[in-house]
Amino acid sequence: MTTTAAEMTAESHVFEADVARLLHMMVHSVYSDKDVFLRELISNAADACEKLRYEAIAQPGLLANDPDSRILLTLDADGSKLVVEDNGIGMSRDEMIEALGTIARSGTRAFMERIEANKQGEGAQLIGQFGVGFYSCFMVADRVDVVSRRAGAEDAWLWSSDGKGGYSVAPVDVSEAPARGTRITLHLMEDAKSYASRWSVERIVKEQSGHVPVPIKIAEKPGEEATQLTDGTALWTKSKNDITAEEYTDFYRGVSGQYDEPALTVHFRAEGRHEYSALAFVPGSQPFDLFDPDRKGRMKLYVKRVFITDEAELLPRYLRFVRGLVDTSDLPLNVSREMIQESPILTAIRKGVTNRIITAIEKQAESDHDAFLKIWENFGSLIKEGIYEDFERRSQLLALSRFRTTTSGDGYRSLADYIKDAKEGQQSIYYLVGGSLEQLKASPQLEGFRARGIEVLLLTDSVDSFWVTNAPEFDGKSFKSITQGSADLAQFKKQDEDKPESESAPAEVQAFLDYAKQKLADEVSDVRASDRLIESAVCLVASEQGYDRQLEKILQGAGRLQSGAKPILEINMDHPVVKAIAAKADSPALRDDAAFLLLDQARVLDGDKPADPRAFAERLARLMEKALQ
Repeated sequence: MTTTAAEMTAESHVFEADVARLLHMMVHSVYSDKDVFLRELISNAADACEKLRYEAIAQPGLLANDPDSRILLTLDADGSKLVVEDNGIGMSRDEMIEALGTIARSGTRAFMERIEANKQGEGAQLIGQFGVGFYSCFMVADRVDVVSRRAGAEDAWLWSSDGKGGYSVAPVDVSEAPARGTRITLHLMEDAKSYASRWSVERIVKEQSGHVPVPIKIAEKPGEEATQLTDGTALWTKSKNDITAEEYTDFYRGVSGQYDEPALTVHFRAEGRHEYSALAFVPGSQPFDLFDPDRKGRMKLYVKRVFITDEAELLPRYLRFVRGLVDTSDLPLNVSREMIQESPILTAIRKGVTNRIITAIEKQAESDHDAFLKIWENFGSLIKEGIYEDFERRSQLLALSRFRTTTSGDGYRSLADYIKDAKEGQQSIYYLVGGSLEQLKASPQLEGFRARGIEVLLLTDSVDSFWVTNAPEFDGKSFKSITQGSADLAQFKKQDEDKPESESAPAEVQAFLDYAKQKLADEVSDVRASDRLIESAVCLVASEQGYDRQLEKILQGAGRLQSGAKPILEINMDHPVVKAIAAKADSPALRDDAAFLLLDQARVLDGDKPADPRAFAERLARLMEKALQ
């Protein structure tokens, strides 16, 4: 390296704030297992080789006289250095600054906040789970030099940093650079010198990078002849019988950027009208970018083992948690991204891969209940998106879904379980939507159902408010919110009674109900007797038409609904407080206050605030004053 020339023309840059913060965590790392840095650098090198193969389809000259991709690891124990070099696409000056000076990957801030909050507990799993790539090398190196020459370019560049806040970029003589590609030199810290020994590097490569689709070689000293560590055979091209669970896990970690175990592996080859191989994994834990607003998938498309893109919609959005790839020979190597999105071949592949993944999850639900529940707890909310997005598979996804219910305890129930235990004459699958399980269990609307032993689904995911409106029925029974419309519970007897209810309310209670309906006409659409209340005095429900109470709140919060419909106030005609108020027919002021206080009580039970806090306080004070006289 011509150091003097580089120093004379070097440009100094300061890392962006997020990079500086991340590097500080790397330099002062709390991880007990730092081996993941090498997997990250090898993964980047393999991606660079794949990108070159793709660009070379249109520009064969980029390969020059060196068509075979490779990754070379050079050890220098005497100089305390480790070099990772590839002959991939390489980087220009601007690409270097963009790739190594900024963080563009979505979710980085969430990753760093999570890492700071778990300094003592999660260790290397966090960095591996997120896959922060190049920056992980600062866990083991006190200086990193990157020399890169873009394929087909006449110039080469040096990027250098000690990871303490800034970096420099300078031109470097092409004689000191790779013919194309990137060479990363790690100047190892004192406590990381073992990464310049063959046994350490070879162990890491075979454990974590044994199946990248680019051959990896190792040289034990600078200038020494290299020997092969891996042959670069693509794992997905092998027979399932020839692949171990450890090899699948190794490949999964590389393709997903995570460091956990896959919860489910789906590997198959489709033959017939369309031929392709697919290797997909359901992660063992939630990826950090699972709920990105763009909701993009993470499946890679290959054509004849050439990486094409990771932006093709190979799976529906609700399966965006799946990681993996599809390799087909039915598309041309020079296929454009526009052609990909419009291709009927890709549409057929998408359908086939989706069906196989859902079928694999169904089989696991049947064969390994505990393993399936882990998948459901991590990704059930996404799978339920498919109930309203994927009409073709709606019934299949409904059957696959699991729910907390009023009878499930700490476990889950399927809709088949629900139907099997439904009451005689029950025509609906009842559900209640809300923010938390504890809130739902305390809901007054549940009282009448619980008293009659009628099971209710307790739905706490935000997506639940939407799919129930788009799932008209399951096994002949429609879905019905217990906070919308009439409950129709009178036909079912309570568990401690021998016959259904038929008694009418006392005349004075009915008179108060009529009075409240007139008094509260500006606030509610109706006031009626409730058959769903047992312990509570009042509750609010939505009318039969329009939105369920929870969906209405969600739409208002998102600005998609200006004002909600007037709710219905249901009153428990047997409640002691209601009877006591009804008996005060000769005290109109008290009855006025009581009617409004009952409405505000219902609002509070529904998770809202009184409509007029001052008026609420004044009414409550007057009522307390009368009670204390």
